[in-house]
Amino acid sequence: MTLTNPSTGYINSLFDRMPRSPRSAASLTQVAYGLGCWLAFGLVALALLLAVAVLPGIRRRRMATQRCARLYLAMVAAGPRVTGLEQLPATPCVVVANHASYLDGVILAAVLPPRFAFVIKREMTRVPFAHFLLRRIGSEFVERFDTRRGAADARRILALAEARHSLVFFPEGTFRAEPGLRRFQGGAFAAAVRGRVPVVPVVIRGSRAMLSADMRLPRRSPLEVLVKAPLHADGPDDAPAALRRSSRASILADLPEPDLVGQES
Repeated sequence: MTLTNPSTGYINSLFDRMPRSPRSAASLTQVAYGLGCWLAFGLVALALLLAVAVLPGIRRRRMATQRCARLYLAMVAAGPRVTGLEQLPATPCVVVANHASYLDGVILAAVLPPRFAFVIKREMTRVPFAHFLLRRIGSEFVERFDTRRGAADARRILALAEARHSLVFFPEGTFRAEPGLRRFQGGAFAAAVRGRVPVVPVVIRGSRAMLSADMRLPRRSPLEVLVKAPLHADGPDDAPAALRRSSRASILADLPEPDLVGQES
């Protein structure tokens, strides 16, 4: 009679459950990568929170944010391929980008110079650590649902534009899992006209495939950032609306996703 060691039997059962097909092995690798992404994010985010808590001055905090964003993307082997950065003016401007993932902010923080302030939906103020970080690097929060508060936020953003601050907007306002470019809101373009600064369209590719709205774990995906030629308002008449149309068309031309405006109307 042969006796089975309980511990040996348990170990053997683990080996029996391990994936034997290439597809199962790929799934296991994918899960490991996703968990590694979250671990790396937690470590870098903790270091960044400590840095922005003690560093004096917004510029230094933004530089720390840029370095941490680059470090994180390097740690997860997702450093973006950047094209056209030389088209970004050295003078104040408004950057507008498509929005497909929470990673978009990390990607732009890694790519853009630290002089830019991000304009972000006010719902992020309800996320404690994110709110602290974003506030310490000089981000601006805008209300999307309360009309009165939204108007006050809009006036504040316009005043910043008049003072010739460089701003970053995601003019779609939010993102969903479904691929496609949504309707643009007008705040970024009104700010550009008020500040008499150009609008720079930026195309982010690959972030939705890496971490879409309905994904719990990031997946490997090549990331690309394309900085397009600056756009200028021709005149005061209908200038914000014209800038919105031309900026959206510029992004859509290099975005491998459908136009959702017709579906939303």
